[in-house]
Amino acid sequence: MSTPRHVPVLRDRVIALLAPAIDGPGSVLVDATLGLGGHAEQALTLFPDLRLVGLDRDPEALRLSGERLAGFGERVTLVHAVYDELPEVLAGLGLRRIHGILFDLGVSSMQLDETGRGFAYAQDAPLDMRMDPSGGRTAADVLNTYSAADLARVLRQYGEERFASRIAARVVVERKVAPFTTSARLVDLIREAIPAPARRTGGNPAKRTFQALRIEVNGELDALRRAIPQALEALAIGGRIVVMSYQSLEDRIVKHALAEGAHPDVPPGLPVVPDSLQPWLRLLTRGAETADAGEIEENPRAASVRVRAAERVRAAA
Repeated sequence: MSTPRHVPVLRDRVIALLAPAIDGPGSVLVDATLGLGGHAEQALTLFPDLRLVGLDRDPEALRLSGERLAGFGERVTLVHAVYDELPEVLAGLGLRRIHGILFDLGVSSMQLDETGRGFAYAQDAPLDMRMDPSGGRTAADVLNTYSAADLARVLRQYGEERFASRIAARVVVERKVAPFTTSARLVDLIREAIPAPARRTGGNPAKRTFQALRIEVNGELDALRRAIPQALEALAIGGRIVVMSYQSLEDRIVKHALAEGAHPDVPPGLPVVPDSLQPWLRLLTRGAETADAGEIEENPRAASVRVRAAERVRAAA
């Protein structure tokens, strides 16, 4: 298990992007993926008037972050929820508008380090992969029940796996011998299913399949497609959103959602853009920011991070 005092990815840069919106009396920051609470702790420490609402679907993450943030008392409200439940959470707390919101997407360091969860392909563990272990289907359920076509679709769509059909066909054959229950057997199958030349590049050949299964089990991309527009709608004028993505599928969804608000679709050459078509978001990052070499050396998980941020500058049309 990671220590709850871990340093989160790009902590200082993330807080700097949020700071102008959350530095003042009555400010509310939503950490939509609270995890171990590292970003939240920094924000609460730097901005003494800030109120934090922390969401996480993982009960263990809420327990650990609750211990970490206990010293901030009533300034902190923790909620067991997925980020696409944001409107219901805010309504339940009587909050109409928020001033900042952070999404740190993907699997957390705590989940990767907890071997019994099955997120890490480098360790033999039960094929679970649920971020909320209290219910829902597991990765083993997906492997043992999906048709070859559906399994290949998941691997191709969510893992961008070139050999999705080969892997899916092999899984269907092998599960007739015995159901899949642990990760090592799946890793061996993937290695055998992928042609030898492809195994020699791109790291562990199981990486893409494990990513795809995790996304399918947790419904991550569908939830993100719902959550980003909800978050933008909840922002007050001057409020800011920061999103940390770790793979291209997530980043694409975020990029598109922010671009819609920052670059409205107007006919070229229009002499006057009406107020209803003016941009209502201002992008705060040029493209997606990445971590520098020093950050990656200190925290290897930062190697794949892509950060996008925007500020709400007016009411949406």
